Amino acid sequence: MFRYTCLNPIAQTGLDGFSENYQKTEELNDADAILVRSAKMHEMELPKSVCAIARAGAGVNNIPLGKYADQGIVVFNTPGANANGVKELVFAGMLLAARDIIGGANWTKGQTENPDVTAAAEKEKKKFAGTELLGKKLGIIGLGAIGVKVANAAKHLGMEVYGYDPYVSVDAAWNLSRDVKHVLNVEDIYENCDIITIHVPLLDSTKGMINKEAISKMKDGVILLNFARDLLADEKDVLEGIKAGKIRKYVSDFPNPTTAGQEGCIVIPHLGASTEESEDNCAKMAVKEMMNYLENGNIVNSVNYPSLD
Repeated sequence: MFRYTCLNPIAQTGLDGFSENYQKTEELNDADAILVRSAKMHEMELPKSVCAIARAGAGVNNIPLGKYADQGIVVFNTPGANANGVKELVFAGMLLAARDIIGGANWTKGQTENPDVTAAAEKEKKKFAGTELLGKKLGIIGLGAIGVKVANAAKHLGMEVYGYDPYVSVDAAWNLSRDVKHVLNVEDIYENCDIITIHVPLLDSTKGMINKEAISKMKDGVILLNFARDLLADEKDVLEGIKAGKIRKYVSDFPNPTTAGQEGCIVIPHLGASTEESEDNCAKMAVKEMMNYLENGNIVNSVNYPSLD
């Protein structure tokens, strides 16, 4: 009998995948395995019974990977399980930035007492006019599960797509549309693209990669989208770019005191993977990985141990 505990609410459809050999416990000290989403684990001391952790999602910056590797605890994540949910929100972000939909909707909301709102709208709508996505150059930094889906969908919208990823996997390369221009230097993205979206993990090498120097190389009026991690951008530099007119809009899925409510920023309350489908997919994948390891010793999608079959 294996015992598991959940540090965050995990979709029941995933937990239903456990066999009768698994029992849920509310006591961490009784657990053999842990399911987690966003709970911060860096300061947690785990009992010696824990041998596996499954993160129902892709990012694992809330988990001390090296520390747990030293303790013999295998940590899994669920790459690609929430990719479609994030992809769809990326395009929502593009449309919100390219056309002032939010400004227009807020104007209409303030017209509840105006009997001539229809006529007024015809006069005011030019203030909210924007641009279309068709024909625009989209730069994608990071061609993982999400980046590839964004690239392929953008081609169907008639966008000219540039992709940058020096470590693109074989699977990603096979799934990527052949019409995507794979560039070898990220500066080609900065210099050529009207819209830039970031889809890389937060590492020491990527932290703050969108900074004053990078922004200075971008086209005037560029739209930036960040649905990966807020720390990938030096957001103070981003705000300066907005004030200078260099950046048209900055769309982020990570609310913080730097960008919340700031002019030129569209900040979404971390909704990228917050769909029923994404949460279900992540939970199912996490449970499957955990069972495969505990019962068979197989390691698939671990972020702190090599794959093992």
